[in-house]
Amino acid sequence: MPRSVFKLKNYEVHSISTVFAGKTNANIATWVMQSGMKGSFVTVALYKVDYTVELVRQSNLLNVNLLAQDQKGLLTKLGRRSGRDTDKLARLPHALDARGCPYLTGAVGYLCCQVHDTADSGDHQVFCCRVLGQHLLHPEKPVLTHHWLREQGLVRG
Repeated sequence: MPRSVFKLKNYEVHSISTVFAGKTNANIATWVMQSGMKGSFVTVALYKVDYTVELVRQSNLLNVNLLAQDQKGLLTKLGRRSGRDTDKLARLPHALDARGCPYLTGAVGYLCCQVHDTADSGDHQVFCCRVLGQHLLHPEKPVLTHHWLREQGLVRG
C-alpha cells in the first residue's frame, strides 16, 4: 500500500516547450492542471533549475504537449538532460506555432499558452497561463500517464 496520497494520483505526462530569442527547449512535467472554466487557464509547475523555466520566465510563452504512450522514450531525452548543453528538439518531430514556440507533432495535442502570473512553490515555479488555443493532433493515441509507466516497469513509486 502506498505511503502517500500523492502516489495514488494518476498524473498525465506532458512536455512543456518554449522559446526565447531563438533558443528553444522542452522538458517533462506531470504537474499540469486546468485552472479556468472551459479550459481558459492552465497551471503548470516546473522544477526551478530547469532551463525551460529560465526561457519561460523570459518569454512568457509555452506550449503544453500532452504526450502519448508511444512517446515514452521522451522521458529520458527531455527529462534527464539539460537544454543548456544540447538541443533537445534537434531530432524530435516538432513544428513551430505562429509565435515561434515549438510543439511536438507526435503528441496527442497541445495547448498554446501565455503566462499570466507566477508563484513560488518551494523547489518548483508555478506558472498560471492563459490558454490561447487548443490543438488536437492525434486524439486516437492513448495518453501517457504515471500509472501506465509504473505498470510497464518504467518508473518506480
